[in-house]
Amino acid sequence: MFRRLGTGLAAVVLAALGVVGFGQAPASAAPNFQVPFQCGQTLTAATFSGHNPQYSVDFQKSGITGMPVLASAAGTVTRVANEGNVSYGRWVEIDHGSGWRTRYAHLSTQSVSEGQKVSLGTKIGTAGATGGVTGPHLHYEQRLNGAVVKATLNGVAVPYYGHTSFTSKNNCNGNPYSPTEVCGAGYSVIDEAGLSGAGTVYLLYNASNKNNCVVTLKATSLGTASPTAAFLEVQGKTRATDSGNFTYYAGPVRQEAGTTCVKWGGSVGTNSYSSPFEHCG
Repeated sequence: MFRRLGTGLAAVVLAALGVVGFGQAPASAAPNFQVPFQCGQTLTAATFSGHNPQYSVDFQKSGITGMPVLASAAGTVTRVANEGNVSYGRWVEIDHGSGWRTRYAHLSTQSVSEGQKVSLGTKIGTAGATGGVTGPHLHYEQRLNGAVVKATLNGVAVPYYGHTSFTSKNNCNGNPYSPTEVCGAGYSVIDEAGLSGAGTVYLLYNASNKNNCVVTLKATSLGTASPTAAFLEVQGKTRATDSGNFTYYAGPVRQEAGTTCVKWGGSVGTNSYSSPFEHCG
């Protein structure tokens, strides 16, 4: 059974070929910046006239407080600051080289230190509402030679001005699919487990229908059918499993759970994970 490559990938690649703007370096000189949240998370990238700085992006999502904020490209942490209840509040800046930097503000916590080397997808803190804000969100900037420029995420230019949904592919290990693409609309990642570099198992939840969903994304032998599995067991019910030789992922495995505990997991090759009964309500 084969999982086909998504058609949206070609559009992403083509979008990365343009020039960022007048007086700026071409987009090819920039890192391939990713949405600064976990793989599969869908958030609204809000841009508006009068924003300070002008080309900043506010990432918004219900329940964003406490969500892990990730480095959108590899680099070196240059600032870990706390402005208190004004301005950026708690914020982090990362230097990506060639004049490129990113800033992440209004964090509730910071988990890196100045001078620290970070990889794409390294957790740098959690989202919150510190500083001069009216509600929780992540203030995000891409800077070139000290000036804030229009942001690009995974090769796709963020529209100015408006509210646009972006699904993170940050640290998805090269797999063209995301957990939310596999499970479908309405699902959000609530837990994940690595498989020793071979892939990642994700547990998602849909609040509207109270269904959990499990998917295992491969990170090795991509495009080649190899043993992969995903399972979901609602306490007191029969375990549901999807297993076989798949090219990109196993799943989706969905079951209604509501406030009932679930056991979930999966495998890629000989690497496997199985949770205890958890996420009970």
